[in-house]
Amino acid sequence: MKTRPAWIETYKLKNVQYKLAGSVILLALVLYFYSDFLKFIESREGFVLNDPILKLFTPVDLTWLTFLAIYLSLLSGILILIRNPVRLMLALQVYTVLILVRMIAMYSVPFNPPPSMIPLNDPFVQFFGTGKLLTKDLFFSGHTATLFLLFLVIDKRPYKQVFLFLTLLVGVCVILQHVHYSIDVFSAPFFTYGCYILVKRARERVNLINIT
Repeated sequence: MKTRPAWIETYKLKNVQYKLAGSVILLALVLYFYSDFLKFIESREGFVLNDPILKLFTPVDLTWLTFLAIYLSLLSGILILIRNPVRLMLALQVYTVLILVRMIAMYSVPFNPPPSMIPLNDPFVQFFGTGKLLTKDLFFSGHTATLFLLFLVIDKRPYKQVFLFLTLLVGVCVILQHVHYSIDVFSAPFFTYGCYILVKRARERVNLINIT
């Protein structure tokens, strides 16, 4: 009789099932409130940042390249993480904290979009937002942060190198398209890394499954 892979057996453990379900439910709740928060951010008046980097070039429409990199990364990341329940839980928990931190950052730094911006029509963000084009969810870059999160939580070196490259690619694309200010993109990995460390330390304190 063929032995099932260890990762499938891990999903059978009751404590893993409870913690995974709890992580998914918490993320769903945060996304629910995030939707209303984005509506508030979009309706609020902010200020335009004088960004010397954006002044160096005219914007280029890289929408398709950006979305190709983002959604291929997300699909690949899910397929990789689903074979590692412990890492999958870590990713869900870090992403939840990342959204909360990003909400605080956006509330504290009310930017208006760069006047030269070429809009990036993101169907996922629009679904969880107002259903309309979002332009003020700026500080810090959610796309860059999400891909960098995948780089952090996936532990196999070849995959990490690919996700790091894709993080840099998307970061460059959204700057070239003037979708974000440069500070939005440059700060995203630092916020993401901080959330990653925060969650790992919290897990250790409450004696959750060890992350190697």
